[in-house]
Amino acid sequence: MVNTTRFISLDEATRLLIEEKYQFKRELAQAKEVELFGVFDEILTEDEELALKYLFAYMPLNDLADYDGALFLEHVRKALYIQSVVTWGASVPSSIFLHFVLPYRVNNENIEDVRGLLFEEIYPRLKDMSMEEAILETNHWCHEKANYIGNDRRTVSPLTLIRTALGRCGEQSTLAVSALRSIGIPARQVYTPLWAHSDSNHAWVEAWADGEWHFLGACEPEPRLNQGWFQKPAKRAMLIHTRINAKYNGPEEVSISHPWYSELNLTSLYAETKMIKVRITDCEGKPTNAKVEFQLFNFGALGSILTKETDEQGIVNVTLGLGDIYISAVGSSGWGFAKCSVTETGDITIALTTEIPSDTEVEFKMIPPPDVPDNTIIEVTEGEKVLHTERVKQGAAIRANYEASFLQEHDAEKLARECALPAARVWEVLKKARGNSHEIAAFLQEYTKEYGEWSLRLLEVLNAKDLTDTYRPTLADHLKYAMKVKEIIHGELDQDIFAKYILCPRVEFEMITPYRSYFTKELGEKNIQLFLANPISLAETLGDKMEVIRDMTYYRGSATPAGSFKLKKADPLSRDILFVAIARSIGIPARLEPSDKRPQFFSGGTWQNAQFSDTATKVETNTSELVDQVGIVLWKKDDTTDEAISYSKNFTIARFTKGTYQTLFYKFDETENEKMELPIGHYRITTSTRLNDGTALICLRFFEVKAEEEMTVPLKLPRHESDVPIFAKANLACKVKLVDGQSQMAKNQTGTNGTTCVWIEPDREPSKHLLREFREMKEEWESLEVTINCFVSEEKWDTVQTINSAGDLPKNLTFFKEKPSYEALLTIGENIPISNVSGIEFPVVYVLDEKERIRHISEGYKLGISREVVNVYKQISLVQS
Repeated sequence: MVNTTRFISLDEATRLLIEEKYQFKRELAQAKEVELFGVFDEILTEDEELALKYLFAYMPLNDLADYDGALFLEHVRKALYIQSVVTWGASVPSSIFLHFVLPYRVNNENIEDVRGLLFEEIYPRLKDMSMEEAILETNHWCHEKANYIGNDRRTVSPLTLIRTALGRCGEQSTLAVSALRSIGIPARQVYTPLWAHSDSNHAWVEAWADGEWHFLGACEPEPRLNQGWFQKPAKRAMLIHTRINAKYNGPEEVSISHPWYSELNLTSLYAETKMIKVRITDCEGKPTNAKVEFQLFNFGALGSILTKETDEQGIVNVTLGLGDIYISAVGSSGWGFAKCSVTETGDITIALTTEIPSDTEVEFKMIPPPDVPDNTIIEVTEGEKVLHTERVKQGAAIRANYEASFLQEHDAEKLARECALPAARVWEVLKKARGNSHEIAAFLQEYTKEYGEWSLRLLEVLNAKDLTDTYRPTLADHLKYAMKVKEIIHGELDQDIFAKYILCPRVEFEMITPYRSYFTKELGEKNIQLFLANPISLAETLGDKMEVIRDMTYYRGSATPAGSFKLKKADPLSRDILFVAIARSIGIPARLEPSDKRPQFFSGGTWQNAQFSDTATKVETNTSELVDQVGIVLWKKDDTTDEAISYSKNFTIARFTKGTYQTLFYKFDETENEKMELPIGHYRITTSTRLNDGTALICLRFFEVKAEEEMTVPLKLPRHESDVPIFAKANLACKVKLVDGQSQMAKNQTGTNGTTCVWIEPDREPSKHLLREFREMKEEWESLEVTINCFVSEEKWDTVQTINSAGDLPKNLTFFKEKPSYEALLTIGENIPISNVSGIEFPVVYVLDEKERIRHISEGYKLGISREVVNVYKQISLVQS
């Protein structure tokens, strides 16, 4: 070791803790001793050794499984080098460096050697800037690379997001944090895990400059720090947090201090908050230990935002926003539930019981924190605004030029002819692959000759996101070995079963890697034949050979199948994924059961549960006990319910498991009488109505499913009777400019039954959500005989041209150019209190009836605006009839 220490200065207690945890992880990962820890045989500086040990000390189990030490050593060396080069490097304290610069991981993304690449691209353009200026410039760079789109929960790597140029907020913020850390600026991803006033969540970034943390919207540059569209909705948040894979002793409130990670509660930096005390007792009123979940209503269910353990007095303290919270507690004395108003309550006591509710119904409201004005004023000169607008346009143009390099429909048609494949299907996969389309095309060219349409079928059974970061060697591994299996079982299996549950390498949301050739070699022919003859023996073998480790991973994710197998240790979900992957590799159809993720295999024409066993203890499944017996539930829609029942919007099912209700995952298509098989047990259905102010009316119905019995459960949405107010008469005496440049009077652009006027920022996430909702409700909107007049500022008109050309929006939606002064907005709603243009929160929606009266107003971010507006028109129609 070369004895040089420049950046990392730690007290002796911290060093000893790191060493203790490092030695624990090294013992835990003995199966990969050489691959992970052989790097310590190299000549290391004191800083390198300490930084590397720090990373290993707090490393999630899944990373020990999936990566090797060489990757982490290279990362450490680049991080230390960069800190010695950047002008602000020496100003970053050691603790801040360790927690917010050194870490290689931001979320649950695939880890790649990216730090040096990002540094080389970003640092030259900002090396002479201050830290604050560098943060703003880095966000411009991120904007050039990626824009927003909603997608599944797997977080792609920064390099994949750059290749794809589209990602959700969690992916954009992962890129931005990685980019900032790559130039030595401390950064962290900040989340509100669930909104209280609207479905969904949001992630953004905090960056450290000269001793202070500042927030910014990832890939959404602003002229100044501490600006972003999410600033106002964040004032209604119940919890805003960030997670660190280490013990943390900084100034922020630590809501969770876990041996392997910490969670920092940042809510009070954004919203008004209050600390509440939750006291858990047994049935006799004595304090008892319990796990306490704090839950919000979101996507039709009560979902957890924070889980804490009580102290020795049975108490949990938590700081939350000023809204309602639902609390679920479970411990050795039983379980208990309560709804709490943070505003009105300081202390709440929950007595645990062993009784499970059944044949009962509970109704209550979940009221979010109030909608308060954002009075924050950050002065930006007109010159700065003009310059910033031009920079944003330039960034969008750079990204558009890159996107033009993706394969297009005519390329797909040519490829389809060459490979004798259906052109429409080829275009569909290439379109989803985006920046990876050339790689996907090369795969089809190389393997269609031998495997025909099955090469395309493999691509079609993948998730859309998989097409952006899965490459030829991985695809070839899965195609070749799956087709070998198909030859053996020829004619014995339905082709759809084969495609979904053998050919498909995707099990849950793990990173797809080439594992079939590996398992074929490692298992050997003798074991493969044993498992084929008796799939239960595969589960038993994994139960004996794999050690299940819980709660060592601070992010929501899983290891790859091969990684878990090599480490011989896994969390429950990764172990279940491993079972499915091995089963598919050797020709056993397998899956995670869609509703509760039980591992299953297909045999004798039915799906059977894979039960794992350990020589010492019974190993449980990922989410619930294994149950083979089922009952039949007949859902009957209540006569008073007019609105469509939609799963994960206003209806969900939860099963009582180990003292808590676990929401199940179903696709539910409403019919007059919908039958469903459910495993025996106790259940809770949640039906709900979301009001315009964000309040959720909730009905919980509890029932028990018994073996081979059929029961009827009514579906009733909570009712809310209210008149639709009249806010003002709209002033339509203004001219509006159409796409072709022609001007019309707004009064001539109205519908028979009304007009919805919408103002959007088409490149920002809140407005993108609304456009998506318009697409999803296209048929319903077209049946209403109303018009949708969608106004977009002239400076963002180029974005609209692309959106409009897709042809997937309602036919009764028309785009209009709006002046930078928002003349149409201020004229049409001249009596509506929007104070000034700079204070507008987009999207803005005015709902006009057939008499041109404004009956409903929505301003700012929330999900469900489209449904909300349609319901307003339906309510107006009912009143008039």
